[in-house]
Amino acid sequence: MEIEGKIKWLDETKTYGNNGFRKREVVVTTEEQYPQHIIVEFVQDKCELLNAFQVGQNVKIGINLKGREWVNPQGETKYFNSIQGWRIDVLDSSQAPSETPPMPPPTSFEPTDESPNEVEDDLPF
Repeated sequence: MEIEGKIKWLDETKTYGNNGFRKREVVVTTEEQYPQHIIVEFVQDKCELLNAFQVGQNVKIGINLKGREWVNPQGETKYFNSIQGWRIDVLDSSQAPSETPPMPPPTSFEPTDESPNEVEDDLPF
């Protein structure tokens, strides 16, 4: 899956626990009718991917959705979701990737020498 948008906030890498678990978060604001502010976490060696990015850049992030179950000390089951990034690329803001190039003007096409009523029968059957 992928998320596209503008970087709104970029956190520093943080280390947790005795085993050195590392996490870095980024918030991306989507550009649609109702913009969404989506937090994406990069963990362990993927934290360094964010070093080359800054607030305001348009990006596309490859993500995985993660879900987990946790039972608290009172015996209640809780569920948590997270969005983990594994790739991030700069989007070219001058032209969206889904746009098709413009059609050349009609004057750029040369007319043919054949008459429109002539049909050449070169079929082998």
